[in-house]
Amino acid sequence: MTQDTPRDDSLLGLLKGVEDFSHKVFPEREQLFSELAEGQSPHTLFITCADSRVVPEMITQTQPGELFVCRNIGNIVPGYGEMLGGVSAVVEFAVMVLRVRHVVICGHTDCGAMKGLLNPDSTRDLPTVEAWLRNAQAAKSAVFARKLEGAAAMNALIEENVRLQLAHLRTHPAVAAARANDAISLQGWVYDIGDGTVSVLDGATDRFIPLAEAIRRENGV
Repeated sequence: MTQDTPRDDSLLGLLKGVEDFSHKVFPEREQLFSELAEGQSPHTLFITCADSRVVPEMITQTQPGELFVCRNIGNIVPGYGEMLGGVSAVVEFAVMVLRVRHVVICGHTDCGAMKGLLNPDSTRDLPTVEAWLRNAQAAKSAVFARKLEGAAAMNALIEENVRLQLAHLRTHPAVAAARANDAISLQGWVYDIGDGTVSVLDGATDRFIPLAEAIRRENGV
C-alpha cells in the first residue's frame, strides 16, 4: 500500500490483504515458509505492548521465525505466582522449550496503559484493565516519589515500568535458571513512536541510553 492509496479498514480489506499475501508475498519467500512449516527456533522473546503502532518485526527488521512475540496492555510481566496465566506460560515455553537466548521488554511513548495508570479515573469502567495495571503500580509509586508531573511523569513512568517488568521477569523460575547458566540475556527498550528511535536500558548504570551507544557497548567499544 502506497502513501496515496486509501486505507481499507473493513473486514473485506483484511481478507484482500491475506489474498495479496498468499498470491504475491508468500511465493517470493516460499523456501523460508517451507522451512518454518517444520518448526520454529526464535532467538528472542519480545514482550511488548498491544498498541497497534508498535510492530516488533518492523522495528527490529527481523524475519518470520526470529521473534517469539508476547503482546499485552502495558508490556507487563506479572511476578511469578502473582497472576499465573498467558504471559507466564509464554515466558516458560519460550525459555524452557524454545530455548530463546534473549528476552526484550519493550515499552513505548504515548502508552495508553501508562496514561491509565497515571489517571485512575480513566479506567474506572474497565475493571479488567484496572486489575491488570496493578502489576505496574510499583512503577507509578517510584515516579510519584520523585514528584514529577505532566510529560515528565509520563516519560519516567514508561521507563520505570520497563525496569519493573524486567524485575518481575527475573522472578520466573525458568528465567532464573537460564540466567544462572548464562544461557539468556535480558534487556529493556523504549520505542519512540514519533521519531522511530529506541533507547536501551543499560544494566551497569540503570539508565536508558541511545541506541548507538548501546550498539557500541555490545561491540565492546
